[in-house]
Amino acid sequence: MAAGAPVCEFARPGWTMKLDNEAMQESGKQIMSQPESQSQPRNQTVSQPGSQPERIERDSLGERALPASVLYGIHTARAIENFPLAGRPVHPALTRAFGEVKLACALTNRALGVWGDEAETDRGQDAGQGTGWGVAKAEAIERACRELSEGLLDSSIVVDALQGGAGTSTNMNVNEVVANRALELLGLEHGEYSRVSPLDDINLHQSTNDTYPTALKLAAIRLLRRLEQSVVALQESFQRAEKRFAHVVKVGRTQYQDAVLTTLGREMSAYAEAVNRDRWRIYKCEERLRVVNLGGTAIGTGLAAPREFIFRVVDQLRALTGIGFARAENLVEATQNTDVFAEVSGILKAHAVSLIKISTDLRLLSSGPDAGLGEIRLPARQAGSSIMPGKVNPVIPEAVTQAAMLAMGNDTVIGAACAAGSLELNAFMPLIAHCLLENMEILARACELLRLYCVEGIEADEARCRAHVENSTAAATALVPALGYERAGEAARLAREQGRTLRAIVTEKEWMSAEEFDEAISPEAVCRLGSPRVSR
Repeated sequence: MAAGAPVCEFARPGWTMKLDNEAMQESGKQIMSQPESQSQPRNQTVSQPGSQPERIERDSLGERALPASVLYGIHTARAIENFPLAGRPVHPALTRAFGEVKLACALTNRALGVWGDEAETDRGQDAGQGTGWGVAKAEAIERACRELSEGLLDSSIVVDALQGGAGTSTNMNVNEVVANRALELLGLEHGEYSRVSPLDDINLHQSTNDTYPTALKLAAIRLLRRLEQSVVALQESFQRAEKRFAHVVKVGRTQYQDAVLTTLGREMSAYAEAVNRDRWRIYKCEERLRVVNLGGTAIGTGLAAPREFIFRVVDQLRALTGIGFARAENLVEATQNTDVFAEVSGILKAHAVSLIKISTDLRLLSSGPDAGLGEIRLPARQAGSSIMPGKVNPVIPEAVTQAAMLAMGNDTVIGAACAAGSLELNAFMPLIAHCLLENMEILARACELLRLYCVEGIEADEARCRAHVENSTAAATALVPALGYERAGEAARLAREQGRTLRAIVTEKEWMSAEEFDEAISPEAVCRLGSPRVSR
């Protein structure tokens, strides 16, 4: 390596790369300038003594040596070098969804007879397997697609989550992995693309521009459903808390000031309802993701795809996944525009808003515990300080808040990326996919954490709540129906000035009996809709 040469290092699960920019540039020049007569055969495996066997692959830019054992090919190798950005690969949900999309395309092509009569000699190979070759190849491709969809080939999808090219690097990584896995299943060497081609077979009648957004929508639907389950579980947890605390009367507050009486159960019911509203938004927004542009190829015109393929491929995807996908009425529009992802992201942001509000309330209600509100106790999850003995922090609501804030930030990024599309395509699909799928996953985890490690274990400090009620002027509002505004206000003023409870003031002045006061601040009275008609 030349002294002072810039180096880019980054790690992925299972592998590390170090890129010397000067060496990369020099290597590229050598490859581009290499005479055709000196180039290695496309699928030739070469090795040096004591080194790992390699194979040579070629594209329009030149040649590249790859480890013979890897399933990815030259397009992926170039993408690895070009895009060391996020330092992590494409989300596995997108990878697996791609497997299902490729399988739908392969099944459609097979049904159209694309490989049915293909003999091994059709691609310039020596005869040997006869006319059954096409059937065997189709079956191998389909099996490879299924393995990808089941997560068995995740480790071979190695391109960075962020990449130029509108997702072409991801699509080509998938194409190469499926092709080479199919070659393995056929007993052939990796890189024998004259037998099974990443482009002529795996990508047949497709483009990145229709397969990538379709795979993203499929992945998003799957993660949305998981998120919905997590949201429902959180809602039900708050509903159980509502019942547990229905009898606990407490001070309600507005603008951080004592306001009127309520119950802890009612506060929990408000959280349950907010989460329920989020659940229905999430459930309904799946409809937006079911309209796909698969079959539109490059810009939605269906270039290079037979009409029969365009009409049948979405039906095949629907049958494979059990999801009600429909082909977009206007494939050109569906290829150009990505506003649907901004819409779905907005729904996720709304849920993030709810989580932050709820988490903030739980932190406030549990504050103290001695010098704060201290009306509830959250489960103690870990020691809270390296210097303050006995301190226990509300770490779960804090963590959930951070996850929700990240989701809100990702929503801003998604909006910008969706708006940045131009003319017939949005080049920023990888960024949209990265942020959208991350939001779905992190919000689902946040809901599960909040439910399991916080809400399920909340305890009420009933004595503290009762003391706040009896010593707060907020209880005066509950007395207005019986005493009237002026007298209730006078009772609150005297209680504050004398440092006594409202109960003591009103009973001493015989404005109310102790029983009447207790009835006025009972859970039944506090939760009653409106006030009963009374005479004073």
